[in-house]
Amino acid sequence: MDNILQEAAYEKEAQLIKRLKSLNRVLVAFSGGVDSTYLLAVAHQVLGQNCKAVFARGLMISPQEEKETLALVEDYNLPLEVIDLDVLAIKEFRENPPNRCYFCKKKLFETFLDLNHKSDNSTVIEGTNASDASDYRPGRLALQELGIVSPLLEVGLTKAEIRILSERRNLPTWNKPSMACLASRVPYGDSITAELLQRIAQAEAVLHQKGLLECRVRVHGDIARIEIPQNNFSQFVQECSEITIPLLALGFRFVTLDLSGLRSGSLNPIQQQEASL
Repeated sequence: MDNILQEAAYEKEAQLIKRLKSLNRVLVAFSGGVDSTYLLAVAHQVLGQNCKAVFARGLMISPQEEKETLALVEDYNLPLEVIDLDVLAIKEFRENPPNRCYFCKKKLFETFLDLNHKSDNSTVIEGTNASDASDYRPGRLALQELGIVSPLLEVGLTKAEIRILSERRNLPTWNKPSMACLASRVPYGDSITAELLQRIAQAEAVLHQKGLLECRVRVHGDIARIEIPQNNFSQFVQECSEITIPLLALGFRFVTLDLSGLRSGSLNPIQQQEASL
């Protein structure tokens, strides 16, 4: 089965290279995650100086994630421009409706397009993959409206295949846990503030320091609901006081462990509907 998966991945990578060549000149929306790192590495190899990248920093990304992303670019000598995005200037981001991601993505990629038009008018591409198609992704509509190209999705590359191909290229992100905007830790309808995003980042940093790199701290008022893989539960219980005390110091009244374990997008409408069945 592994050989079949590898062969399928290699075949799709060949299609990806062909697709990138057809675009001639690209601007890669880079986040430092598994998908965009792989996409940038391939695009840079294929297009050379005709490949550039842009990274948006802001409160939606933890300081540690930003630091790792910029270090990665420096280590691999990848072409990157860094811009600042004030997500809290987006009214819908602050109000946090179920389609919050649509408004944030639209503003983000409009900014990328403006930057692109001021320089060399490349095709703006991003790292959505085939595994994302089944998830709740309102931001995809904004990408479609703006004409953003998603080459990994076009050639059908899944997250598992991208990890295989990333390892083959010796990219350090091949086994990196999936990351998401810090706002994804806040239930829809609850207002998002700078203080809240910073508190989430600080809480997850506590877990990272304990080696719990795959984690989410979902915030329900004064409750911190921690999601980690179930095979990390025993470690968590053994070190619970070393985790709980710093989180209480951040202003949470209760610190809980979700017994369902880590689930990507557990606050999304699709996940909530499935949980109620």
